[in-house]
Amino acid sequence: MSNRVLQVLVFVALATGGFAIGTTEFGTMSLLPLIQRAFTVDEATASHIISAYALGVVVGAPIITVIAARMSRKPLLIGLMVVFALGNGLSAIAPSYHWLIVFRFISGLPHGAYFGLASLVAASMVKPHRRTQAVGYVMLGLTLATIIGVPAATWLASLTGWRAGYWSVTAIAIAAGVLITIFAPYQGVHSDAHPLRELTALARPNVWLTLAIGGIGFGGVFAVYTYLTTTLTHVTHMSAALVPVVLGVFGVGMTMGNMIVPRFADRAQMPTAGAMLVWSLVALLAFPLASRNAITVTVDVFCIGFGVSLAAILQTRLMDVAGDAQNLAAALNHVAFNFANALGPLLAGLVIAFGFGTQATGYVGAALAVAGLLMWAITWRYDKRVGHAPNTA
Repeated sequence: MSNRVLQVLVFVALATGGFAIGTTEFGTMSLLPLIQRAFTVDEATASHIISAYALGVVVGAPIITVIAARMSRKPLLIGLMVVFALGNGLSAIAPSYHWLIVFRFISGLPHGAYFGLASLVAASMVKPHRRTQAVGYVMLGLTLATIIGVPAATWLASLTGWRAGYWSVTAIAIAAGVLITIFAPYQGVHSDAHPLRELTALARPNVWLTLAIGGIGFGGVFAVYTYLTTTLTHVTHMSAALVPVVLGVFGVGMTMGNMIVPRFADRAQMPTAGAMLVWSLVALLAFPLASRNAITVTVDVFCIGFGVSLAAILQTRLMDVAGDAQNLAAALNHVAFNFANALGPLLAGLVIAFGFGTQATGYVGAALAVAGLLMWAITWRYDKRVGHAPNTA
């Protein structure tokens, strides 16, 4: 088997895990109405299962990464997929709403650690100038989930009940674990690996600055996406049949972004990150006006999705600035994006509550993109003053 073929198979294996995670993360939003009716809870209460998953990500990413510092990456990836499959399998048989909350929390625990480790494994298999592309390939699993996995799981759930959605995720997670077992390379543990060494990432200002770019600047995407269905229905006056199409276009934008943008980021990392923040700023600023027409809003949603490629850039940057604590820094990237997932909708919800309408979420998103650009400028200036040595994972 040639090295190139092996690389592709490893990327497919790692991306399959990302596909499973993306399907459950985004798919749960589609399952909420079914879960709400099944357990006889209101919409606000049902949404707590999304918060429980996000809390699992925030708690699990740093704790798992630090505790498992002396484990090699391959068995740890397999173990994370086992826990993820177990959490979703338990979600599928949850006897009550409160048990479902617990099981969604368990499902979220492996999320950040998995993506962090998978990105490091992928980056280690290519030459240094292609690392962001390798990370982008892993992220393709997450983006393809929004195009294929979520609609498929939602359709299955509509036919046989919400539990089928989580059973499908469980099956994908098991398949990912098998593929990782077969194809992922075994990488020995560094002789100096230690939980305390991983914690040194928290003492690096550049790690925190990079996390702030994503945690703040990426919030704008979630500010719009969370209320996108409502905007399409009540502002654009789009038919119920066309709304999923626009949501799929968002996924297509994410996928295209992860295929194209990393090639530029590998040549000019920080300029590309800044360019994507500007891209998102323009797309989000245009959203209130674009939302009045079905064609313009579809184009704009594609552009907003395209900006999600910032995640792969920041993931690679964290490898550069974390020194010997790459595992923790890589995992914290997804903690930052879950923070953005909480911040964006929270601020957008306040604007809507004041009566400005869901289309105004675009202005909220644009403001967050500006704040992200400010953090980017501070980070780049810090780089110029202090600098950081690239790391090859």
